[in-house]
Amino acid sequence: MKTIREELTVTRKEYITPHYIRVYLTGKNVHLFDNTTIGINNKIAIPPKNCSKVYFPEYDYEKMEWKPLSEEIRPSIRTYTHRGIDLEKKEIWIDFVAHGENGPASAWATNAKVGDKLGVMMKDGKSELYAKAKNYVLVADSTGIPVISAILESLSEDEKAVCLLEVFDKDEIQKIHTKADVHFIWTYNQHPEKGSDLSAIFQELTLPVISKFGYVAAEFSTVKDIRNYLRKDLRWGQEELYAYSYWKSGIAEDKSLTERRSEKETTE
Repeated sequence: MKTIREELTVTRKEYITPHYIRVYLTGKNVHLFDNTTIGINNKIAIPPKNCSKVYFPEYDYEKMEWKPLSEEIRPSIRTYTHRGIDLEKKEIWIDFVAHGENGPASAWATNAKVGDKLGVMMKDGKSELYAKAKNYVLVADSTGIPVISAILESLSEDEKAVCLLEVFDKDEIQKIHTKADVHFIWTYNQHPEKGSDLSAIFQELTLPVISKFGYVAAEFSTVKDIRNYLRKDLRWGQEELYAYSYWKSGIAEDKSLTERRSEKETTE
């Protein structure tokens, strides 16, 4: 499948909440991203300081790793969510959790200004974000809210959802637009790197038993616990659940990718 690789330019940004930054990007080939699905993962390439151009790395599919570039031009590669597109304005946008200078993506988004460059890579083509059902169970920490929001925005008025979301505090509650009948549960965690109560709270919920689909996006251990509960205790089928960890506490994304991917594959 062809990969879209574009150097885009910041047009504006806004704080959705005190810890959530939406960055808008434009470029001559923004229209190419219209052939992808809102909510699907992308890869962003963050250029190093003092480098005003994005040098895209080549991926070695045999070794399953990025081919090396010199430190002066080597971008930091991180996984984010294709959050939206407006062809009239020739913009796409990406939401970032802002936690200061801790991490290249957060630091970039916090300091981003009009005219800054960011590389965005996505597989060309539409894909299914989630399986169709009448009842949805959606769980995420702050890193997974963009994809959960994309799912909710696409649901119809005939569908129902239980949505459990963990954020820093009550000021981080976002207004998520949806036509569906959704029961929102917001929980707070000011130190997610030290652990989360998401799994414990989740296991106290009353869940649908027919025509159901679950989507879980959070930290490694939380996702593992919830997946095991649904699969082993409640006997949810493979086709009824998608669960993936965006990060692992104490380990950078690029260092934990292999373990997170391996754990998912052994339980799918």
